[in-house]
Amino acid sequence: MTALWVVVPAYDEETRIGATLAALAAQTDQDFTLLVVDNGSTDGTADVVRRFAVTAPVPTGLIEERQKGVGAAVDTAFRYAIAHGATLLARTDADCLPRPGWVAAARRTLTAGAELACGRIVARRDEHGPVGRAAFRCLVVAAATFGRLRPAHRGAGWRAPYRMHAGNNMAITAATYLAVGGMPRRPSPTDREFLNRVRRHTAAIAHDRHMVVENSTRRLRAYGLRRTAAWYLDRGSGQLSPDPR
Repeated sequence: MTALWVVVPAYDEETRIGATLAALAAQTDQDFTLLVVDNGSTDGTADVVRRFAVTAPVPTGLIEERQKGVGAAVDTAFRYAIAHGATLLARTDADCLPRPGWVAAARRTLTAGAELACGRIVARRDEHGPVGRAAFRCLVVAAATFGRLRPAHRGAGWRAPYRMHAGNNMAITAATYLAVGGMPRRPSPTDREFLNRVRRHTAAIAHDRHMVVENSTRRLRAYGLRRTAAWYLDRGSGQLSPDPR
């Protein structure tokens, strides 16, 4: 099968990344290489990954990127994977839980002709109750709607219509990743800029509802509803930490 690598950027995720690794170990399609990129963690994140790698059902590697920011971490990891033979790339985050069919859906969508595949994000059930999960769902809908209506995302020059792209639930061909210049090497948020790079390059962008990732809602607790909404509308974190714990 085509060489697929899954990349997970991580920063101080000692208490959470174990669940993410377990979710990836439970994938129905296990023909992939897992690569965790430690973005300068000061806790035991790397030790958790090393222990997992000993008995993991998939080949698991660990590299480090000291330049702060998820953009730099992901770019370094994707380029490392490509240099080691990856032709398909997928990404989730170290506080997220990909559902069992996530890798299979990503592979299926890319091999069917998509150059970029975006999935569906839902709230983790272990962080908030029904009200918090509903608030998260509303934020996602608002951000997606804002993105579609934003004048800068419409008109000439785009090869594909705007559709919200979550960096923690994406897959892309290696050829397309290199052709668009890779991920912006800066702190979050980077998703909109990267999607627009791809939209300028190709119309082969697909949304696969079977690519499901359970997303952490801890930003909602750390920022509150209004500031979290600003974050998902790509307004950044302001004076707040872009990496709430």
